[in-house]
Amino acid sequence: MRDVQIEVPRDAAAAAEARSLPSRRRRRPSLVPYGLLAPVLLVVGLILGYPIYELVRLSFERYGLFELIRHQGHWIGLHNYGSVLHDTVFWDTLLRTAVFTVANVGLTMVLGTLLALLLVQISPFVRVLLTAGLVLVWSMPVVVAVQIWYWMTNFENGVLNYFLTELHVGDFSQHDWYATPFSQLSMVTALVVWGALPFVVVTVYAALSQVPRELVEAAEIDGAGPVRVFSDVTFPVLKPVLLILTSLSIIWDFGVFAQPYLLIGASHVDVTNYVMGVYLFIEGYAHHDYGRSATISLLMLVIVAVMSLFYVRQMVKIGEVDS
Repeated sequence: MRDVQIEVPRDAAAAAEARSLPSRRRRRPSLVPYGLLAPVLLVVGLILGYPIYELVRLSFERYGLFELIRHQGHWIGLHNYGSVLHDTVFWDTLLRTAVFTVANVGLTMVLGTLLALLLVQISPFVRVLLTAGLVLVWSMPVVVAVQIWYWMTNFENGVLNYFLTELHVGDFSQHDWYATPFSQLSMVTALVVWGALPFVVVTVYAALSQVPRELVEAAEIDGAGPVRVFSDVTFPVLKPVLLILTSLSIIWDFGVFAQPYLLIGASHVDVTNYVMGVYLFIEGYAHHDYGRSATISLLMLVIVAVMSLFYVRQMVKIGEVDS
């Protein structure tokens, strides 16, 4: 049999090659986004690079109050790391902080999402009032918020005890909300969630505006209930925003310091109610062991990075799907 040769017209071949050029160009990764991000990454690297370098250097030194005066530490290698990792207070504090962070982040995300969904349903006037209240909470300094919260929960004349007693929930007169480590951290959790809600509510409410209304109406016509509509229509749109908010909340709540230290009180802070931020402060400034506190800081940095890794990977996957 003879080989049959089919001649393709030159015009057709040129057209096919022209059509393939855009696809080839799309396959080549563009360097423009990296070039635009380079100045920002450079500035952030310079700002963060020196403090991280100093932390690493201090973590390998004995640097106490005497060394602080002399501005010169003593090299001790990995002694600080061994001291911290073999300290039961560190591991107890880490476990307590992990539970504290999960409770704070979970309550903040659930309540924030529910309030954002509520903003969609209420009238514009009520929405403006509620949003204004959230903005006032967000703008309140932490020290002022702690003082207000302590006044509300004071065992002698706190309004919380008064209202609970008047509502016949129980006899809460002279009830001390800071009697045990669990109740102390519970009050701190309520304060942290209260202060973090406005940012989550406003962000999720803005993301809800991107949910296609026609898809929601189609799901409702098909007989889907509110839970089904949220899980099948609303949640996929909110997922990238919720992942970002969760990652930020983990970073903020894991290293929180001002709320527990001020609300519990410096005189009542001890190893039974330490969280990592307070533990770091006590080791560094109360005990004047700056090398040990630098070691704890670096370990906290690694732990937060590991805790946030899952959410960062999920955001990267979402970005790859969208592209």
